[in-house]
Formats: sequence, C-alpha cells, structure tokens
Amino acid sequence: MFDEKTVLRIPGPTPVPPEVTRAMTHSMIGHRSGDFSTLFKEVQENLRELFQTSGDVAVIAGTGTAGLEAAVYSMVQQGDRVLAISTGNFGDRFTDIARRTESEVLTMNCEWGTSANVQEIVETLQQYPDIQVVLLTHCETSTGVLNDVKEIARVTHEHGAYLIVDAVSSFVGSPLLMDEWHVDIVVTGSQKALGLPPGLALVAMGPRAIERMKEGPAARSFYFDLRRYQKDISASTTPWTPPVSLIYGLRQSVSMILAEGLQKTQDRHRLLRDMTRAGIRALGLTLMVEDDHMASHTVTTVFVNHADEVRKIMKNDLHLAVAGGQKQLAGKIIRIGHMGYVDASDVLQCLATLEIALVKTGYDITLGTGVGAAAEVYVHAENTRN
Repeated sequence: MFDEKTVLRIPGPTPVPPEVTRAMTHSMIGHRSGDFSTLFKEVQENLRELFQTSGDVAVIAGTGTAGLEAAVYSMVQQGDRVLAISTGNFGDRFTDIARRTESEVLTMNCEWGTSANVQEIVETLQQYPDIQVVLLTHCETSTGVLNDVKEIARVTHEHGAYLIVDAVSSFVGSPLLMDEWHVDIVVTGSQKALGLPPGLALVAMGPRAIERMKEGPAARSFYFDLRRYQKDISASTTPWTPPVSLIYGLRQSVSMILAEGLQKTQDRHRLLRDMTRAGIRALGLTLMVEDDHMASHTVTTVFVNHADEVRKIMKNDLHLAVAGGQKQLAGKIIRIGHMGYVDASDVLQCLATLEIALVKTGYDITLGTGVGAAAEVYVHAENTRN
C-alpha cells in the first residue's frame, strides 16, 4: 500500500511544495517568445534579491555541478594559480573541476568535520601572492560543516583574488550577502532549499567577475560559457533552450521565499538545525560537527552504530529516508536534511523515526527523549519570538 511513500529527509532532493508542482504544470510556451521573456525577467529580479546582489544570475539547465563547472571554466584562465579549499567530498569535487583547467591548483584539505581556518588561508595567500582564484564550499554537504564565507571573502578580496562559492546546499538556508561580502560568484542548485526538482543550476555573477570574463579569453566550454548567459540576460532570455517548466516552478519557489521573507527563511532553517542538534545530543549520539558555529543550517551529520541498518529500518519500516556517509564516512554516519519545504513538525517526525530505528538496532534509549529535547527548543524559540 505504501510502496511509493517516502518522506525525504536527505540533503537533496528535497520535498517539492504543491504550489511549485502546480506551477510546473503551466502550459508550454515558446522559449523565444515574449511570454518567456516576461517570465524570465521576473525570475531574474527576484533571484537578485535572494542572492543579495545587483549582478546577473545565469540559469543553466543542469545540476549544481554544472554551475560549478561553468564558474570555473569561465573564470579560471590558462596559467592561473588557483587555491581550492576542501572540507569534504564536495570540496574535493570542486577541486577536481579546477584540475581539468590549464591552471596550477593548490589544495587546502581540511580534516573532515572541521571548517576552513581563515588564518591558514591568509598565510597561503601571502606565500603565493599570484593566486588569482579561490574556490570554497559554503556548506559541505558530506560533513555538515559551514565555512565562514564572510571572513574568507574579506581576506580573498584584500588579496585581490576572485572568490567562487559553492552554495548548493546553503543557499537561502544560511546568510550569504554576495555584494556586501565581496563574493564574486555564487553557485547553487534547484533541488535543495529552493524546493524544486533537480535540473537547474543558478550562477550569480558579481561585477568583478563579469569584468574578468569579458576581458579574458573565451571559456573552454561552449555550453557553460557564462559570458553567453550574461549577455542574453539583458534581453531576458537564455543562450540555449531552457527547461521552461522548471523556470515556472522557480518563479513560484522564489516568490514563496520572498513572501516568507529571506530573513525569516534563514531563521527557520537555523531553528530546524538547533532542534535537530538538541534531539541528537539528548539521545547521547555524537554530532560530527560539535561546534554550533561551524554547523550547517541545512544538514546535520551524526555518528551512528550500524548506520546503514538504521537507515534501512527508517526507510523500509517507517517510510522516511535519511542519507548515509560518503567515502571514508560510508556506514559510519547518517545525514539528516532539514532544508526547503520543511518545518518543525518534520524535524520531530524524523527524530521519532530515528529513535525507533535506534531501539531496533540495540541502542538503550528512552523513546521520546530526542523528540522532547527538540520540542523544548521550538517552544523556547516561540516564546522568545512572542
């Protein structure tokens, strides 16, 4: 009876709001029509507000990785020295993309579960004054670490280098003031906190980045050349055929976030993070990221004995899916996503499901302990707000 029922509490794809689903059923229109230009212009204006930028936002048919490749291939020039900062699996992916360019890539590999050290970045920039581009992941989805983009952007800007930020799993869930912080390019994807199906990469381009791309040689990629996207934005269109239905969904999603208020959206994600972490601690489990200041607002990583068996029970018996660990963390952790179309009751449901799975795999816990701790955080937040 419940063969197709799965509650997603993974770090993406995330649940799609019914309003967004309905928006994507809009009758098809020509992608070179005036109707599409009107739609695209509205989306552009609203995306600028979410990215906190006056720049342009390329809308690319592809996943977040496509956006990262577009950013690197459009910004990194032959002979450049690039600093790639990795705090986990997706930082490693960002590094691998850069290594496919004709540049010299320096790597700063941080211990998984820790954030990038700003002072180490300063020292590296001083040691290599010819670093032109810095790559950074805001939220490292594989570990649940949140890097200090504001400070890293400051030291990068003072050095005179360009900063490209992977904000795929942090966008709208965590503060990221692109223009104010002097971030040159921010990349995200549709299937995370935006609450859309996979299929769109969004690349916000600041003025310094646009100028560098205009002055530099042609990008090594035809499809992912951001200059083509930036040029066509002024005409309210895209260089290649866009996924029109997804863009209708994007318009609805962005409108819903703006209606809630960007600050309130970020506050909601922070509260969900705090509820989840309180519940995990109450159960006596170990968080991979102990420091709350370094902890992602959108995904929480937890060390669990027999992690894959716990996940299997949660999904097969109770129809709720959480993610497992990647690379050296496989079988050792679970990753709980709490982003996008998620509220406090969803966190309580997830913790209750986890508690049952823990009991079934031999944990000696009192059912309701984690749920109760999370509920207390929620009630306290509500009382403080009122």
